[in-house]
Amino acid sequence: MVDIGEAAPDFTVPKAGGDAYNDVEEFTFGDVVGDGPTVLAFYPAAFTSGCTAEMCALRDSMGLFDDLDAQVYGVSVDLPFSQNVWIREENLNFPMLSDWDHEVIRKYDVVLDDMYGMIEVAERSVFVVDTDGVVTYRWVRKGDNPDFDELVTETRDAVEDAL
Repeated sequence: MVDIGEAAPDFTVPKAGGDAYNDVEEFTFGDVVGDGPTVLAFYPAAFTSGCTAEMCALRDSMGLFDDLDAQVYGVSVDLPFSQNVWIREENLNFPMLSDWDHEVIRKYDVVLDDMYGMIEVAERSVFVVDTDGVVTYRWVRKGDNPDFDELVTETRDAVEDAL
């Protein structure tokens, strides 16, 4: 697993912006890492209750991240078209990255290989990356879903520490 103090792996994936079903463009992490601290919030699957609660907690706290010039991205193995629908349904105010070929979850070693005992998805996890491309914070779910408001606060504090 990528650890604190290590370089964050670069990747290129489709980015769902949410403006329309087909609002999809290529996204390369290395192109934005110098623009400010970055939060990569990995989640198992769009439209599920825990993932919706997590992403909505981030949505409701985006002002805290905006104040720090931080970028926030959700990351899952969902196709970008379904991510766009989910963004619109939940009024999410940050883009989703589609790791449809599972390359990113393998690079970050956050593979949950038995969702419902049959499919491979992203393990719920959060990484904060500073402007040098170094991981400064890592959180991976252990057990039940956390208090997402507390997780957002902890993530926001990690972003501030990365400045």
